[in-house]
Amino acid sequence: MIHTRRKQIARMLSVDGNHRFSRPVDTFLIVLILLNVVAIVLESMPALHDRFHPYFFAFEAFSVAIFSIEYVLRIWSCVEFTVYADTHPTKARLQYMRTPLAIIDLIAILPFYLTFFLVIDLRFLRVVRLLRIFKLTRYSGAMNLVLSVLREEANAFFAAFSVLLMLLILTSSGIYVIEHKVQPDVFGSIPAAMWWAMATLTTVGYGDVVPATALGKIFGGFITVIGVGMVALPAGILASGFADQVHRRRSVYEERLEQVFEDGHLSPLEQADLNNLRDKLGLTEDDVEKLTHEYLKRTQHSLRQCPHCKKPLFQQRQSDHPKA
Repeated sequence: MIHTRRKQIARMLSVDGNHRFSRPVDTFLIVLILLNVVAIVLESMPALHDRFHPYFFAFEAFSVAIFSIEYVLRIWSCVEFTVYADTHPTKARLQYMRTPLAIIDLIAILPFYLTFFLVIDLRFLRVVRLLRIFKLTRYSGAMNLVLSVLREEANAFFAAFSVLLMLLILTSSGIYVIEHKVQPDVFGSIPAAMWWAMATLTTVGYGDVVPATALGKIFGGFITVIGVGMVALPAGILASGFADQVHRRRSVYEERLEQVFEDGHLSPLEQADLNNLRDKLGLTEDDVEKLTHEYLKRTQHSLRQCPHCKKPLFQQRQSDHPKA
């Protein structure tokens, strides 16, 4: 009995759980997260905070109660996930609690409980509470895509930022040597010169700190040119990562199409599974329509309409059928 209920809750809380209450629960949590963000922003206004403080606190308590129940239920039911099938329940729950999404869920509720034991600055507390917006990552394929790219390209980003850090130190040291006698109040030390170096390397150029000597201006122009390349480097890594991730997700969807159409028939359950997979992978209807059309054309399957957008698709040609 407990096992059945736990499995039902796991399906209900899972974005692709195929449970009748899964979509309403997701919608409710998404709306609650967005309302929390709006409430936290409005609460930062002194006039609104003083006037509606009891209402803000009541809504905060209600939200934390819901998020706490969600967090506990996710930990309790995570043992039903396939990835933890061969793991002891206690170990599985501990592993789940260390996942990024579980940590985000904990951060969403932890500040509220800490206020009962610690004195915390309200401004800091508001900023931490705003991190609840990251809970939307679970329900957004686009945000999942961004996080996947950042996770997989972490080494490349680390290498790029390491080069940027080295250039920052060299640039600030160089401008210090050139300008510190002329402008000791601005370039009096290497740490002080780092503000100009960072603004120049990132091509922001605030203009509040500029070299005064001819050699300093030449050096600054040279660093600005290098900065253009440094800005383009992470952008190139990010673009390449996005393209690779999109290609992988389309490949996953194509593999699922092959499994679904293996028997030549698309059942309602299989169609629902494709819809859930589309949402999970963050693919648009145009993407899946194109993938479905290309797959059916390549394999010569016959289907009257697209399973996602319901638009008509081609029929298998009569010449492809064996003659009686």
